[in-house]
Amino acid sequence: MKTENFFSKNKTLLIIIGIILIIIFSFIGMYNRFITLDQDVNSKWSEVENQYQRQADLIGNIVSVVSSSVKVETNFVKDVIAQRTNWQAANNVADKDKAGVQMSNGAITFVNAVAENYPQLQANKQYVSLTDELSGTQNRITVSRGRYIESIQKYNTAVKRFPANLFASLFGFAQKDYYKTELANLKTPQLGTGQLPQ
Repeated sequence: MKTENFFSKNKTLLIIIGIILIIIFSFIGMYNRFITLDQDVNSKWSEVENQYQRQADLIGNIVSVVSSSVKVETNFVKDVIAQRTNWQAANNVADKDKAGVQMSNGAITFVNAVAENYPQLQANKQYVSLTDELSGTQNRITVSRGRYIESIQKYNTAVKRFPANLFASLFGFAQKDYYKTELANLKTPQLGTGQLPQ
């Protein structure tokens, strides 16, 4: 009887407390969702960088194998190493990706030019293995970028949907830019020239 009396007397207060708790838990849930999506975007970009790092490591090994096998010391080798260094020195996502694309193009051109000019390298198992790894890394970079774009799409969708967009602006979660590359970086490396640049 006393319990029923308590609930009937405080019905309005209990409803208000219930509504306040629902609002608080909604805020917590939205905030945690935005944090989860934001961290997913960051981890996906880290995977893109991880693949670029793998490529940078392979380039050093390929140059070392080529140099020790055929004593190649050209400006071309220096350019490939400079592109790798530029990638390592880049500070933000846009600069990292721009330098990564240049590093990729330089490495592919280097590998193909060396193979044309020094066919004996095709018999070097280490060289062949490294070039296969480089090709595989190109595919991994493409897949990682695709996953990065998907995670940005999920994040941006959550930030723009109503009523989540109200919470997003309240918590300071802004829309993120989609992955873009400059058209200048989309040049396909020249293959089949038969000349190793000097």
